[in-house]
Amino acid sequence: MQFTWIYQKEHPQQVKYFLKEQGISKGLLAKIKFQGGEIKVNEQVENVLFSLTDNDKVTIVIPAEGEHETVLLDETPIDIVFEDEHVLVVNKPAGISSIPAQYHPNGTMANRVKAYYKKQGYENQVIHVVTRLDRDTSGLMLFAKHGFAHAKLDTQLREKKFTKKYQALISGKINELQQHGSIELPIARDYTSLLKRTISPEGRSAETEYWLDQVFSDAALVDIQLHTGRTHQIRVHFAAIGCPLLGDDMYEGRMDLGIQRQALHCYDLRFYHPFTQELLEFKQPLAEDMSAVIKRFKD
Repeated sequence: MQFTWIYQKEHPQQVKYFLKEQGISKGLLAKIKFQGGEIKVNEQVENVLFSLTDNDKVTIVIPAEGEHETVLLDETPIDIVFEDEHVLVVNKPAGISSIPAQYHPNGTMANRVKAYYKKQGYENQVIHVVTRLDRDTSGLMLFAKHGFAHAKLDTQLREKKFTKKYQALISGKINELQQHGSIELPIARDYTSLLKRTISPEGRSAETEYWLDQVFSDAALVDIQLHTGRTHQIRVHFAAIGCPLLGDDMYEGRMDLGIQRQALHCYDLRFYHPFTQELLEFKQPLAEDMSAVIKRFKD
């Protein structure tokens, strides 16, 4: 894979500093140098100390990434929402983890994506997860298809240029909610559990913005946008204000309304393409189990 830029500055600059401005990390430069890549200036191979002048054509050739041999293959088909040579957006079903764990090395979205890459014969088969979802959360999930794209997308995440919205079904003190509000409560580990989180003044700051979408007799559908990315943030925040998610038994959500997993779905994902800078926006309808609950309330 190769990328090309035209150097357009009045003053000379070394290649390494110019490439840093394009998002090329020291690690990627080392990979290009030691794993079969190239740096060219005006079609001639040069090193990172070469001094660029105005209108020089700079090309980098990034070696193929091969694959993570330790990541197992899961041939289960994936639901592809969008794909090009740099990014892959999929619709993750509930009940599937994003990445393998020590005692669950297979059956995750990463395993499924690896099998898809292998079947397609892609030269880059390392799995780069950009946005994860909890095991029982459904919806849009983003993968970068090579390390350079991953680095560029991570920069967007740090600069908060991503928009990631969810829909959730909640119950409890719904009549106390505003039409539009924000929950700002710090989140920490709950040391009574390996997984659970809790509200604590010693925790990390967290902000969850929400909009009431539909209100039913025993529940409500809310739109949610995260402004921080803490573990279980949506689940912890809504439980803390007396409105836990349906099906979320970890945080005392109701289990008698037709859904047996936290009723949470990532339905809206927006980010800038890492190379064209085009704003990409994807929307994914609610998963069938959440739609069925809403239909039940409306009937």
